[in-house]
Amino acid sequence: MHTQVGIVGAGPAGLLLSQLLDLNGIDNVVLERQTAVYVQGRIRAGVLEAGTVALAGQAQCDARMIREGLAHTGTEFCFDGTRHRIDFDGLTGKSVLVYGQTELTKDLMAARAARGATIIYEAEDVALHDVDRDKPRLTWRKDGEPHTLTCDFIAGCDGFHGVSRQAIPDSVLRVYEKTFPFAWAGMLADTRPVSDELIYINHEDGFSLCSMRSTTRSRYYLQCPVDDDVANWSDDRFWTELSRRLPAESRDGLETGPSLEKSVTPLRSFVAEPMRHGRLFLAGDAAHIVPPTGAKGLNLAASDVHYLSQALIGYFRNNRVDLIDSYSATCLHRVWKAQRFSNWLTGLMHLYPENGDFGRPPAACGTRLHRRFPRGADSPRGKLCRATVSNRGCQRSI
Repeated sequence: MHTQVGIVGAGPAGLLLSQLLDLNGIDNVVLERQTAVYVQGRIRAGVLEAGTVALAGQAQCDARMIREGLAHTGTEFCFDGTRHRIDFDGLTGKSVLVYGQTELTKDLMAARAARGATIIYEAEDVALHDVDRDKPRLTWRKDGEPHTLTCDFIAGCDGFHGVSRQAIPDSVLRVYEKTFPFAWAGMLADTRPVSDELIYINHEDGFSLCSMRSTTRSRYYLQCPVDDDVANWSDDRFWTELSRRLPAESRDGLETGPSLEKSVTPLRSFVAEPMRHGRLFLAGDAAHIVPPTGAKGLNLAASDVHYLSQALIGYFRNNRVDLIDSYSATCLHRVWKAQRFSNWLTGLMHLYPENGDFGRPPAACGTRLHRRFPRGADSPRGKLCRATVSNRGCQRSI
């Protein structure tokens, strides 16, 4: 069995790449270790930048997104109980679209099914071979039977814990990682959002985020200890703590109800370089993770898919290799900018336990002087330290 592009991972990045390639006449096969139901049900990001929305349009899967998504022309930041609005449209001429990753995945699945895509779910023991040769191979087992697929190229879109990145030798791969000393407790509920736009809250007891997936479905987050357990967060406790951290003017508008899903998610920054080795390309979470504070994760993955699809289309249509050769550097330029922004915003909005009272907001310590200092370990104008480089498996943070 042979295809032009073998895609590992049927999340949004893999499905979007598959659709774009197919629309341009490039054969591809997608392998996914999970079931379709599992992939479709994953609760993840929900804020799409203009470029991601445009790419969905190119993939001919934006009709429901445009019809049901919530266009936001700004967002609010709350300090000392006072809300301050940032006008995206007025400052940049662009807006964002609130549309859940779950819904985008459904749209992509439907689009691929309509075009008769070959997507193999529940592919066990997926492995990559000969990625630095002309005909790399993918092997897997399905229903106990072994299978082999030869490819011209392989796209690793299988996430942080996937196998694709492991196919790059230790002598080539460089890993940069930073872990944060806190996590997010998250809740999804079928309740009316407390605000028409997102609210980022800096509170004396920790960060909070008021988000949504629709006009009737809310998504909320609370900063919590990094070793917290989701079992500690009953619905009542979550709603009570969220109400306490909300600005006073918003509390009366908070609608509560039973949770649909709850989670505790540690925060990390992660970058793997290069994003291309031989005929293997990494895209999305397989190559980079950003703190969710800046809502950059899914949008970075879409950006990777844009550049990778253009590189592969150029190769198969016009025998161009320049876009393939520049893929890693082009993507990493944007990835590092997103890392710097996400780390800065995380430092601005969160409490760092090691900073004690010195790092608390003014309302908690009674002085505004310390606002001149960053709450995180990095300067707001700095970037992730790239001096400490670790090979795969090393857990040293940067």
